Amino acid sequence: MTLGPVVLDAAGLRLTAEEKELLRHPAAGGVILFARNFQSPRQLIALTTEIRALRTPELLIAVDHEGGRVQRFQEGFTRIPPMRLLGECWEADTAQARALAEATGYVVAVELRTHGVDFSFAPVLDVDFGSSSIIGDRAFSDEPAVIAALAGAFVAGSTAGGAASVGKHFPGHGYVKADSHVDVPVDERKLDEIEAADLLPYRDLIGRGLGGIMPAHVIYPKIDNRPAGFSSVWLKEVLRGRLGFGGMIFSDDLSMEGASVAGGPRERALAALEAGCDMVLLCNAPGSAAGLLDALKDRALDPRRAERMRGRGALKPLGSDMRYASAVAAIQGVSV
Repeated sequence: MTLGPVVLDAAGLRLTAEEKELLRHPAAGGVILFARNFQSPRQLIALTTEIRALRTPELLIAVDHEGGRVQRFQEGFTRIPPMRLLGECWEADTAQARALAEATGYVVAVELRTHGVDFSFAPVLDVDFGSSSIIGDRAFSDEPAVIAALAGAFVAGSTAGGAASVGKHFPGHGYVKADSHVDVPVDERKLDEIEAADLLPYRDLIGRGLGGIMPAHVIYPKIDNRPAGFSSVWLKEVLRGRLGFGGMIFSDDLSMEGASVAGGPRERALAALEAGCDMVLLCNAPGSAAGLLDALKDRALDPRRAERMRGRGALKPLGSDMRYASAVAAIQGVSV
């Protein structure tokens, strides 16, 4: 049996009988967790154990755990600073900033893995052009080369901690003011402008083992009139072809307003998959989940790409991991 291409969410601290049935559907391939799914480290382990027991191969389990204002699990987890703080550290000491970024990636990976989560949708690779409130301090810097250096260190730390990384939001969400959660952003720049800035971190990290990429629900009309996540130009021609990316492409949440131009949930999912996405996320739309799964019942996930996203390596008790202790101390040494 293989996994399917759909990533679903859950309503609470344990799975309901209906959620278990949905996640056993052939089209299901993963679960994304939110703050509402977390009460304590012990409860989280029980939930991820419950999810993993549903089927073989096990469903992928993910979370948005970037740091700053986007950190779903807090009690019992190290508070991760916003990535902007690492960019500010870079201005003072590049070597220290790089070491701190690697320590951050390691701590995020080890803590998630210890609690049964495979990976986080991080790092954010968007360039901070000073106009996007939804990105803001989630971005490392306003300089693409600095983003590439710090995000590369983050990815190296995450890999060492046993977790893959997912760069987002391809090709870049930092230039537009509109928030794709509630609007349909349009970026009027030409391709050469985007290539010179936004694509630099992707070009660099793809060569360094980036496991996954999430495209933006942003329209770049000078390149294609469809949002990047529904655009074969962006996903097949640019990302797969020109940049040579061979990992997993995840759609951003299909329930966001930025995805509305593609139709209803089924139409959005089919459009994303046809454009080149491997997996599609449907969050906060429980009434649409069953229909979406049935529409995609014959779609299988590439097992090689799925394995790249699976947590790996033998886990050590956190108290016995000296690298972990040192990394936590480094993170706690900066202002959060």
